[in-house]
Amino acid sequence: MGDISLFDGASWYLVFLFSTTVHEASHAWIALKLGDPTAHRGGQVTLDPVPHIKREPFGMVIVPILSFAMGGWMIGWASAPYDPLWANRHPKRAAWMAVAGPASNLLLALIAALFIRAGMLAGWFSPPAVLTSTHVVDWTRDGIPHLAAQLVGILFSLNLLLCIFNLLPLPPLDGSSIPLLLLSPSQAASYSAFMNGPAVRLVGLVLAWKFFGFIYTPLHHFCVGLLYPEFQYNFQ
Repeated sequence: MGDISLFDGASWYLVFLFSTTVHEASHAWIALKLGDPTAHRGGQVTLDPVPHIKREPFGMVIVPILSFAMGGWMIGWASAPYDPLWANRHPKRAAWMAVAGPASNLLLALIAALFIRAGMLAGWFSPPAVLTSTHVVDWTRDGIPHLAAQLVGILFSLNLLLCIFNLLPLPPLDGSSIPLLLLSPSQAASYSAFMNGPAVRLVGLVLAWKFFGFIYTPLHHFCVGLLYPEFQYNFQ
């Protein structure tokens, strides 16, 4: 199970494509509901991945494939357009639009966890003998249980990662918009102007990349503990 194969790569890309599409479609749908039709006009309010790939082919195709080939897991990105004038006029609405993406990933991770528990009850899945950040469930036999465990395990791990990473309170990540829910309009305008500065966004990305592992690992262990409360892993 440790060897990287074409099956592994196809499984990862299928889940990555679905999860990223749901993330961006959630941004676009909430923006539409809150008064900004920009992403809707661009075709982003859809679970069809094609419009999202056309908008960000590098982040949706090239980077995920390269990251998997080099590390055995996938990273990438997409984006949904929005009207900056609308965001400036309605900072709280813009914040809810931003939160919608990682919230959708959290929902997908919860759904995956429910499927894992259901698969265990059905005798298809079991807790893994060796737990890693990308392998959280084993299958009891080949065939459909193997395929299902592969997909649902990746769905859990990848969406947990996407949720936590995007909620980091650093620009340009979605979590940096959460303070807008608490600030006055004048404070929100100053905060947004600062956070959208190119240098600040670059520093934010560097910091997020550098420190994410320190944040993600304990949270991943905590979530696995919730997933398998009856099975004790010796986390190092």
